[in-house]
Amino acid sequence: MTGLDLARDALIEVAVIVTDSELRPLDAGLDVIIAPTPGSVENMAEVVRTMHTTSGLLEELPHGLTMDEAQRRVVDYVKRWVPEPRKAPLAGNSVGTDRTFLARDMPELVDHLHYRIVDVSSVKELARRWYPRAYFQSPAKNGGHRALADILESIDELRYYRAVLFPAGEGPDTATARAAAAEVTATSSALAIAKLSQAEGDAARA
Repeated sequence: MTGLDLARDALIEVAVIVTDSELRPLDAGLDVIIAPTPGSVENMAEVVRTMHTTSGLLEELPHGLTMDEAQRRVVDYVKRWVPEPRKAPLAGNSVGTDRTFLARDMPELVDHLHYRIVDVSSVKELARRWYPRAYFQSPAKNGGHRALADILESIDELRYYRAVLFPAGEGPDTATARAAAAEVTATSSALAIAKLSQAEGDAARA
């Protein structure tokens, strides 16, 4: 993107890699560059311009596809691997922002995807709070801010967190899972908030 402002910034590169449930790529992937409107390039923040100049993306933009052509290629590619609509979730780092731009510019693609997303950033933030050693040992990133390289790094990052935070195996047995669910229900955050509200009310009346 030329920035994060949905009202004025442009989508200029889209890459896709389809994986199986074990995070194994099924193909080398697809990368399309989209020719932006002149205004979106002129309004690009200096830090973004520097990033896209260093990566080589800026000089490729004049030869990019139209948005319609780009959407057609991406949709056809995704459907080749996942023909069933609303089955494949969008995955990657901070993909909530990506999805808003895709919804604006590639609605056919978003309509084909599942409404859920797999955000690697969420796993990363949980690791930072709960398993800091795992967080600080995560693989280094060197993608250079190009879409396809960023996706490959996101896949590797999720593979890493799966290995260290979600050990191999089938997980807890049914009895253990039920016991954990019962414990969470008995100590629900909603109950805790209700008790806090009651305590505040009692204090106010006193």
